[in-house]
Amino acid sequence: MSVIEQARRAREAAAELATAPRKVKDAALHAMADALVARTEEIVTANAGDIEAGRAAGLSTAIIDRLTLTGTRIAAIAEALREMAALPDPVGEVVRGSTLPNGLELRQIRVPFGVVGIIYEARPNVTADAAGICLKSGNAALLRGSSSAANSNAAIVSVLRAAVADTGLPADAIQLLDSSSRDSVKELMRARGLVDVLIPRGGASLIRTVVEESTVPVIETGVGNCHVYVDADADLDKALAVVLNAKTQRLSTCNTAESLLVHAAVTEAFLPRVLAAFAQAGVTVHGTPEVAAYSPDVVPATDEDFGTEYLSADISAAVVPSLSDAVAHIRRYGTGHTEAIVTDSTTAAREFVARVDAAAVMVNASTRFTDGGEFGFGAEIGISTQKLHARGPMGLPELTSTKYVVTGDGHIRT
Repeated sequence: MSVIEQARRAREAAAELATAPRKVKDAALHAMADALVARTEEIVTANAGDIEAGRAAGLSTAIIDRLTLTGTRIAAIAEALREMAALPDPVGEVVRGSTLPNGLELRQIRVPFGVVGIIYEARPNVTADAAGICLKSGNAALLRGSSSAANSNAAIVSVLRAAVADTGLPADAIQLLDSSSRDSVKELMRARGLVDVLIPRGGASLIRTVVEESTVPVIETGVGNCHVYVDADADLDKALAVVLNAKTQRLSTCNTAESLLVHAAVTEAFLPRVLAAFAQAGVTVHGTPEVAAYSPDVVPATDEDFGTEYLSADISAAVVPSLSDAVAHIRRYGTGHTEAIVTDSTTAAREFVARVDAAAVMVNASTRFTDGGEFGFGAEIGISTQKLHARGPMGLPELTSTKYVVTGDGHIRT
C-alpha cells in the first residue's frame, strides 16, 4: 500500500478519533497495554531477529541498547500506556475564554492535529509510545521506524491495531509505513494536506533532512549535547552524584550528559574525585590540559569533542574560570536540549537559569530528568528543542492545536 493511501486511511480514522469520548480512548489504551504484555514473547522473538541483524551490521552498542526489547521493557511500555489513560484528555480543554463587549462568547479549545507522522530510528519502544500518545490526543499515527527495527515494529503495530479494533476504534488510527527503502520517508514528507505534522526522532542527520526537505509542517526534536556545570559554590558530594547519574545512568539517551564544566575554584577538590569515578565506571574523558593534569587517563579534547553527542561511555570536560564562561561554552556547543548547574548559590542558579537557552534547565538535578514520564506527562512523543508551539518533553497538550468557538445570538457585524 502506498504512503498516500495509508495517509488517506489515517485521515478517515482521525475524523472518528477526534470525537471519540475519553472513556473509549482510555479503554483502547488499556487494551493496547494488556495486549503488549500478553504477546510479549512474540514481540521479544521478533526483536531478537532485529538485534541479531543489527550486530551483524556492526551497529554501535548504544544503538543496540535502544533497539533491545525485554519483558521488563515491554512491561514498562505497557505501564506507560496505562498511566497515559489516567491523564486528563486534552481534547476540548478550554485554553481561554471570555465574553466580548458585544455579547459574543469566545472560547479557544484544544483540538487534535489530525494525522501525525513520526519518523524515528532504532527505537521500537517509540512505536507504542507514539501510537498511544497520538490516540489519547485524538490523532491518527503514521509510524515510519528504521529498517533496523522492522521486525519489532511490525510485531508491536500488529498487536496494537488488533487491540484498538477490539474496542471499536478504527485500526487505521495506527499504521506502520514500509521501512525497506527511503521512498516512504520522501512520500511522507511530501504528503501535505493529508498529513498535518511530522515529528522526527533520531540523530542530527535525520532531523536536519526532515526539517529541510519536508513540505509538511515539522516539530523539530533535537540532539542532546547536554552539559553539567559544577559551580564554585557547589556541594561537591551532590555534584559527583549528579554528574555520574547524568552520564552513566543510561548512555544512549538524548538527555544523557555529554560534557562536564568545572569552575576553576573547585578543580583541585573535585576533578580527582570525578575522574576516578569515571574511570571506575568505564567512561573515557576527553578533556582540556587543565583537566588532563589530574589524570593520565584523560584523552586530549578537540573542538569536535565539545560539539559531540557521544551516546557512549565518553564525555568531554573543561575547566572554566567563571559562570559566565560556562554559559558562553554552552551557548557555543549546546543544542538547546538540557543544561544543568550544581550550586548552593541562589544567585548563581538564577543567573544560570536566566542566561542559558535550553528547553530544560536543571538546578542541582541530573539531566536525565528531562523526560515526559519523569515530568508526569506520561509517555512523550519526543523532546522538542525548537521554540514554536512546543518546547521540551512533548506530552498530550503538545499533540493538539486549537480552534476558536464563537457563540452569539443572531449577532451581525456592523
